[in-house]
Amino acid sequence: MTEDQLRADIVRFAKSLFDRSYTAGSSGNISVKLEDGFIVTPTNACMGFLDPDCLTRLDKTGTPLSGDKPTKELPLHFAMYKARPTARAVVHLHSTYATLLSCLEGTDPGRTLAPITPYAVMRLGDVPMVPYTRPGADTEIPHIEKAEEEHPAVLIGNHGPEVSADSLEKAVFASEELKDTAKPIVLAGDRPVRLLDQDDIDELNATFRLRG
Repeated sequence: MTEDQLRADIVRFAKSLFDRSYTAGSSGNISVKLEDGFIVTPTNACMGFLDPDCLTRLDKTGTPLSGDKPTKELPLHFAMYKARPTARAVVHLHSTYATLLSCLEGTDPGRTLAPITPYAVMRLGDVPMVPYTRPGADTEIPHIEKAEEEHPAVLIGNHGPEVSADSLEKAVFASEELKDTAKPIVLAGDRPVRLLDQDDIDELNATFRLRG
């Protein structure tokens, strides 16, 4: 895939997410890893109205080469790429229900999403929560790196979800799955929910060759 095609895909997926209220205003950001650098969405840019020519082009060290000023969340993206060498895209959204889970006192930081559907297991696995730090702060890096070694997706406390995958499409789809898993969990509230048991999870992992 050419760089122009990747830019077009970032714009297309970003607009789709914005149009369906997975993120709002100028929140959210996307990055794609290239052989010789990165393409990222600009800071303070609305994901519903991106211009492919204004996306930021970075070299391998993260130095901007062209386009608008990059998202301030670059430290989160780079921490994910470092922890997961196979990752080729990172998507960070402020989707309502996933963000709410990152704010609730009772959310288990080791497993923020209960295994309520097979697709939550297949596309996300366990999703841990890392502590809140100021958006754009380098202090989040060690928490992201530690969590991402074992998990492709995390919730950032009082902030929202961050997801990596080996393609932009997979990262977007997993982000959507995260939001649509968080929603029924939040809506269920204190009512008992029937979860997949460990045998079900093991069968999914073995059948679809998911995580070890």
